[in-house]
Amino acid sequence: MRRFARLYHELDSSNATGDKVAALVAYFREARPEDAAWAIAFFAGRRPRRAVSATRLAAWAAAESGTPEWLFEECYQQVGDLAETITLLLPAKAAHAEDRPLAWWVEERLLGLATLDVAEQQRVMVETWRSLDARERFVWNKLITGAFRVGASLRLVIRALSQASGLGEEILAHRLAGAWEPSGPWYRALVNPDAVDTATSRPYPFFLAYQLDLPLAELGPASEWIAEWKWDGIRAQLIRRAGETWLWSRGEELLRGRFPEIEEAAAILPDGTVLDGEVLPWQSGAPLPFALLQRRITRKSVTAQVRQQCPVVLMTYDLLELDGVDLRARPLAERRMALGALLGEGRGDGRLLVSPSIAAEDWAALEAARATSRERSAEGVMLKRLASEYGVGRRRGDWWKWKIDPYSVDAVLLYAQPGHGRRAGLFTDYTFAVWDGGQLVPFAKAYSGLTDEEIRRVDAFVRANTTERFGPVRAVAPKLVFELAFEGIQASPRHKSGIAVRFPRMARWRTDKKAEDADSIETLRTLLRTVTGDR
Repeated sequence: MRRFARLYHELDSSNATGDKVAALVAYFREARPEDAAWAIAFFAGRRPRRAVSATRLAAWAAAESGTPEWLFEECYQQVGDLAETITLLLPAKAAHAEDRPLAWWVEERLLGLATLDVAEQQRVMVETWRSLDARERFVWNKLITGAFRVGASLRLVIRALSQASGLGEEILAHRLAGAWEPSGPWYRALVNPDAVDTATSRPYPFFLAYQLDLPLAELGPASEWIAEWKWDGIRAQLIRRAGETWLWSRGEELLRGRFPEIEEAAAILPDGTVLDGEVLPWQSGAPLPFALLQRRITRKSVTAQVRQQCPVVLMTYDLLELDGVDLRARPLAERRMALGALLGEGRGDGRLLVSPSIAAEDWAALEAARATSRERSAEGVMLKRLASEYGVGRRRGDWWKWKIDPYSVDAVLLYAQPGHGRRAGLFTDYTFAVWDGGQLVPFAKAYSGLTDEEIRRVDAFVRANTTERFGPVRAVAPKLVFELAFEGIQASPRHKSGIAVRFPRMARWRTDKKAEDADSIETLRTLLRTVTGDR
């Protein structure tokens, strides 16, 4: 645990990518296989389910530190992070304790807590806090609260593993895709150059596009590219191997049973086939609102009625494997031709569609086509170089997403609350409202889009202009106006405004406007009618 805690501190205290990779390489070269496996799991976001509630942890920490609960709560509101609050308030380590491996702490203590009654959980937690120093205790608290986050992406971890093991990043990324359980044998197989991949369900790492941020002319001739509509769905890989079917999301969640019509359609695919695509709510040759898909995802069972209300398809973009042969290194033009041959002429029962290319002679024609995106319920256009391989992760150069401008309204800041992690102690999470008659009605929350300097200025405003307090939330004088950008809008009976927006963020601080100049609820309703076609 001591070595892992030092690694966490090294990663958290540096912004230099080279330093982070060096720290990870050193750790993987020194760590026991079991410890390295759990470290990778945590960096990949595979945290064990929380065994103890935040309320109990706070109460036990308050009792152990001799802090009144009201004072503990005040400290928590100021710090903004439960793990850090507990670490700061607990007394120093009671006595020297053996430095046990990370795997022991996870398997014996962290996972073991779930099997204990409440009294025994408290005993184990207190004993653990007393046996760890401040740095180790902080990491333990992060793990136990389910808030383990540090500035090291999985891509960075893969780079470090590659340097430590000598294996290529593409090989490691593929071995880390899909389902796996951290253990010593698993880690040894992960970094073994001679290991044979026997996981038939394993997806390939997804290739992602960058937002287009350069003139089209710099891409070269339009004839060297394929353009497709950018749909709003769930990116997925459909795998057909050994007579079985698996559907994986981009977040590497197995979607088995969620979309049975797609899995049923996959039965026509030959063994050794992997398709890259997007699960879309679809009917009569056009996409349905994403909100329908969201409601379907949250259901535990997919009934015939649900399938009828929200029919889905897999819009396929790429063919990654055919007859068990990995095609990713072949040019996109070749992969697309093979995809068309595989799914053309209506094969796939209408549930496996091939993404149509956009016919455009030059960039000007494509720009004109992109302008019609909203009419097609698309988010914009995807650009892919015909000669490109299917890579790993997000890389500049070969794949670009050229999204249409977002919707936007001017809204008034109404409520604010502190952020978490590095933003703890600053008011960074905001609720915005628009006018409805003479009243301000909240309709969206946002926390991204401002610079650090702007955040500090807003934080100072919130502290000086608080009108009411609701726990960590502060109501503020309605004076600040922001342009709020968002990708979609829909009716929502769960919101007081009757409207919900998708991916809201602050586009700019409208210092040139007063609160009375902000938009009204009617502006949003008009926009909603435009989007839904209900005039």
